[in-house]
Amino acid sequence: MRNKKFTYRSLVLCLIAATALSACGGGSPQQPAGVSPVKSVSSDLVKACQAEGTLTLVAHPASWANYGEIFELFKATTGAKINSLNQDGSSADEIAAIEANKSKKGPEAPDVVDVGYAYGQQGVDGKYYQAYKVSTWDKIPDTLLGLPAKDPNGYWTGGYYGVMTLEVNTTIVKNAPQNWEDLLRPEYKGQVALRGDPRGSNQAAQSVFAAALANGGSLDNVQPGLDFFKKINEAGNFVPVIAKGDTVSKGSTPIVLAWDYIGFGDRDSFAGKPAIETVYLSPTIASMYVQAISAYAPHPNCAKVWMEIINSDEGQLARIKGYAHGNRLADMEARGVIPAELKAKLPAAWFTDTSAVSPSPQQLSAARDAIKTGWDTTVGVDVK
Repeated sequence: MRNKKFTYRSLVLCLIAATALSACGGGSPQQPAGVSPVKSVSSDLVKACQAEGTLTLVAHPASWANYGEIFELFKATTGAKINSLNQDGSSADEIAAIEANKSKKGPEAPDVVDVGYAYGQQGVDGKYYQAYKVSTWDKIPDTLLGLPAKDPNGYWTGGYYGVMTLEVNTTIVKNAPQNWEDLLRPEYKGQVALRGDPRGSNQAAQSVFAAALANGGSLDNVQPGLDFFKKINEAGNFVPVIAKGDTVSKGSTPIVLAWDYIGFGDRDSFAGKPAIETVYLSPTIASMYVQAISAYAPHPNCAKVWMEIINSDEGQLARIKGYAHGNRLADMEARGVIPAELKAKLPAAWFTDTSAVSPSPQQLSAARDAIKTGWDTTVGVDVK
């Protein structure tokens, strides 16, 4: 444990080493400005994490579901470092990272995952996760969106969900598309993109899945979604570039299929430069993302602290601030712990949109497999 009496040299080294995703370790965490520790996490668990000193994450960008604030909560609670890798990676990349590092305890081995809903059961079947029930386990509903919200044995927890929408840069696109059919209009030539490669990205694959529902498909038939994207591509409207915040802001991908919390988050961060509109589609899909601890986690105690924080009141409020629909929203509303100013900030559609349907893990898995093989043969364009 670090001696409380720092030398000048130690202080300088600590300041030099500090980054957006790390903090100097020690018995008493150095708290990020304006962020308090999550006191509901047991002190014994915090001390065990401090001894490990690091939490490794794969594909957890700070802008996704407000992970940036959750990083700060973790650092304020533990003082441990966050080793954040492959921030533009997919759910498939996260599982692959566990597989590739089964016998390794190095800096490439992830401690936790945040993956698409179908990967919850896949991770259990592949023995990729270890069981852990957080202290708020009983406050997490058994079902959300009509589907299981947590593994009964604690192998994964459905932490939040998003609704598939259109994120539109209206500084570039003066008349935002309002429905699926609009995406075929000539005025959107070279403007429509996905937030990932649909052959590996859960968000991109579910964009195709949602399109299927609007074009004669069903939760058991994703082929019409592939056919629809073939039409978008043949019309010259599809941009085969993985859309990100900067491509949206610069206008190279001004119309993007994305979860609602992504569009609202970009709207806030861009602050009107450019202006962003989030369009709720009908029909569309809503789907959870699940979090779990790797069965091979090099830092299992830090992983447990992480799970405690993301399922705490503070972690859930951070989710809501990032427009992600948290797993404990109903519980927190019932207890009156969501600040009025935060509720007032949320768009009405965030609460009231009821057109979204939620595929089961089996339906997601089947759709993902069909998209992985069918994207090349049907749409025939590489997304990178």
